[in-house]
Amino acid sequence: MGSALKKSTPSENNLETSALVWLDSTANKLQESIDAQHQLRSIINHLEIFEFANDCEQYIKSLSELDRIILIVSGALGLAVQLDELISKIQFDQVEQQHNKVNEPLIFTTYNTSNSDEQLTSGLNGQFVHSQLLIDCLLQIQFTSTDKNELISICKQQYEGNDDQLVLIQRFENEYKSNQALRWYTRDSFIYRMLNKALRAQNIHLIFLYRFLIRDLEQQLKDHQCSSRLTVYRGQLMSTKEFEDLKKKPIGELISMNSFLSTSLSRPLAYSFLRQSTDLERVLFEIDANPEIHGIKPFANIASLSYYPKEEEVLFMLGSIFRLVDLSHDRNGVWTIKLSLCSDQDLDLKEILNHMKSQNTEENIKLVKLGDILRQMGKYDEAEKYYHRCLHKLSSDDDRNISICYYALGRLADCKGDLDQSLEWFQKSLEIDMRILKPDDPSIANTHNSMANIYQINGDYQQALKSYNKALKIFRQAHGEGNTHVAMCLNNIGAIYQREKNYSEALNYYQNALTIRQKHLPSNHYDIGGSYNNIGIIYRHLGQSDQALDQYNLALGIYKVSLPPQHPDIAMTLENIGIVYEEKRNWNQALSYYKKAEDIYDAILSPTNSDVVQIKKNIERVSSKLS
Repeated sequence: MGSALKKSTPSENNLETSALVWLDSTANKLQESIDAQHQLRSIINHLEIFEFANDCEQYIKSLSELDRIILIVSGALGLAVQLDELISKIQFDQVEQQHNKVNEPLIFTTYNTSNSDEQLTSGLNGQFVHSQLLIDCLLQIQFTSTDKNELISICKQQYEGNDDQLVLIQRFENEYKSNQALRWYTRDSFIYRMLNKALRAQNIHLIFLYRFLIRDLEQQLKDHQCSSRLTVYRGQLMSTKEFEDLKKKPIGELISMNSFLSTSLSRPLAYSFLRQSTDLERVLFEIDANPEIHGIKPFANIASLSYYPKEEEVLFMLGSIFRLVDLSHDRNGVWTIKLSLCSDQDLDLKEILNHMKSQNTEENIKLVKLGDILRQMGKYDEAEKYYHRCLHKLSSDDDRNISICYYALGRLADCKGDLDQSLEWFQKSLEIDMRILKPDDPSIANTHNSMANIYQINGDYQQALKSYNKALKIFRQAHGEGNTHVAMCLNNIGAIYQREKNYSEALNYYQNALTIRQKHLPSNHYDIGGSYNNIGIIYRHLGQSDQALDQYNLALGIYKVSLPPQHPDIAMTLENIGIVYEEKRNWNQALSYYKKAEDIYDAILSPTNSDVVQIKKNIERVSSKLS
């Protein structure tokens, strides 16, 4: 006889997409129900049991849009249920789902190839670019036995009490080999369930721990890469909102899949999975995949490698990029979306991706590189985790790499608004570098520049100017006059003059920095956006509000191409636009932009952060004008 399960973990700890929710006041009291719990968990691991309807409702409302639930209502609160029959039905549905995958969430990001303001407002271009950088970085980081032990520990904790999965976890721990990656991934087990949920929910740490499997999957797909051009299909049920968002995308849009994409060689088979649905759109993806295109991510017919060898499944690598070719619908109400496989060397992506990859390969510590990408994405807590993880792994005499970690932590603390902590990290980094590097090493210049930023914010303008000029001297010696590091220093010196209200001198420095950046950076690089934003600030102070708005909108357009949608620089520029509209006494527009900025600040910063406090004051002030 089984015993009742322990209280379930919170919903955010469910590392699978699916969950069972059982509402029955006797589910933990009757032996038949207790035995059924164990059978149910062998099918879907996460089981929540509720005695009261209100508690059940609150739990369901707390779930993410990515979560899929099966709700069982029995006993006095529902219908009479034959548990054996119910369990068989759920098991059948899950097996079918594993094969056709039409109900699995399909998570992707898009890249607008047009530069029109209207199409840049989605803010997804930066997310697209950074998702590609993140995958690229993760696959470069070596896997360690410590990582494996941590992953296995998480798996065992997640499936505690689930004997079937615990047996598989133990077998995986003892027997896994890299040439078995596809067989393990295609099996309905903890690996498929956890990895897919992690990819879709962007659970960075779990993806990090699973990177060895992702790398092995990529290698197997490369080894068995399709040699000829294919047309493949995938049936998909999508919510009306998801589909409408996709339907609005212009032809030519680039789409990156944030998970592995399973497709079929058979159109009739993929189509047959699209049963009638009252609240979901039926979509058939038709994909033209040409293996001769340079730089594509691999795809392969995995029939001989899969746990289900009879299926003619073609699997595309995580992060595969497609171009939207056509949308149409048939008389049965099924939409066909035609895509063509392309690479990150596509002309629309090549310049910005290659530049950002080069920016993120300066450091020889891959964990710092990962942290830098996460910091650029505005994922500050995740970034801090990997900087400290890197620091913990270094030996005490590895001075150079310890200094790099200190510097990275200083930049992160600056982003979070913790200026004292930031300065402390920078000083520790500088002390090491002054001891082990030549005095004119550019790394020392970087630290001088970063420390000067803190001095400037703290109002110590003379010390800031002194440190900026130290950095500028080293950068000019190392790189010459026309270099982006020189532009950075010129930009920052301009900020000193701005704070001292010497606006004409500030404008001169900002414009000189912009000229250098426009010459040496891609046209949609975020540093160019930063220059436009700063010039906009000066125009506002000079009373030229229309010119200020022009510059802010140029900055915003670039940020929405090169940064993720929840990035503080986007919020800052939205706030700056709001300030101009407030000064023009256009209260409605001001409030609209302030609220957009507030949404971003609230998502990424603590409630006590000065930017959060200030934007709420702005909103309160403008709202009072409208009341």
